Amino acid sequence: MFSIEKIHELETIVGPRHFSAQMMLEYVADERIHLDPGAVHFYDDDFDWQRLRIGENAITGYAFYWDPSSGHANSDGSVCVLIYRDDKNRNFFIHDVMYMYVSDDDIHPLATQCNAVLDFMQKHRLSRIGVEINGLGNALPEIMRNVANERQKQINILQISNHTKKETRILNALEPILTTGRLYMHNRIKQTMLLSEMLAWSPMGSVEHDDGLDAIAGALTMLPCPMHQLNMNSKIMKANTDFKI
Repeated sequence: MFSIEKIHELETIVGPRHFSAQMMLEYVADERIHLDPGAVHFYDDDFDWQRLRIGENAITGYAFYWDPSSGHANSDGSVCVLIYRDDKNRNFFIHDVMYMYVSDDDIHPLATQCNAVLDFMQKHRLSRIGVEINGLGNALPEIMRNVANERQKQINILQISNHTKKETRILNALEPILTTGRLYMHNRIKQTMLLSEMLAWSPMGSVEHDDGLDAIAGALTMLPCPMHQLNMNSKIMKANTDFKI
């Protein structure tokens, strides 16, 4: 029913694990699955806003996602991540990740983090953010709007509620693009905990740190913000208002 080319294309989209289990009826046990950092392509290029490119890769959209926590020393990690997308070639670029920590003496830890996130958004010229509102994050959209208003910043906040098991979210979002060679990562991310999280992660759970991976899974699955190249030859048009009513 399908050509070899179509079958290979399908395997590239869904990844070898899903293809093996669903199309070839060959089950792969969860304990055999891991996230190999060696399959990541690293790059140094900055994002070119005029050409909408990372190197020679055309970018069609971005997703900026925040998986929040209190940011205190003994809490889960509070992580936000920026991912650019090349939807034509189905490539994903983890361009920047920020792990946030606040002092245990900070009486407004969420507002402190909101300011850090707004700084991050300003640095990368972002206007839209997805915020996980499960648990502690339920209050964040309102706090984020208040902080943004105080700084006279206009932002668009998507409230995202997750009900799927965290290990399943990470596995389904990351593993297909990693094993098919479509995951790219900026070299600056080597300075964060993310690669260590990948090495230690298991779909069986009981992993101490996986908050960066969870944030990436959220960014990969959220609706991307489309990006369109501006026409540099466009002209400003002036309407003719010399008329009588």
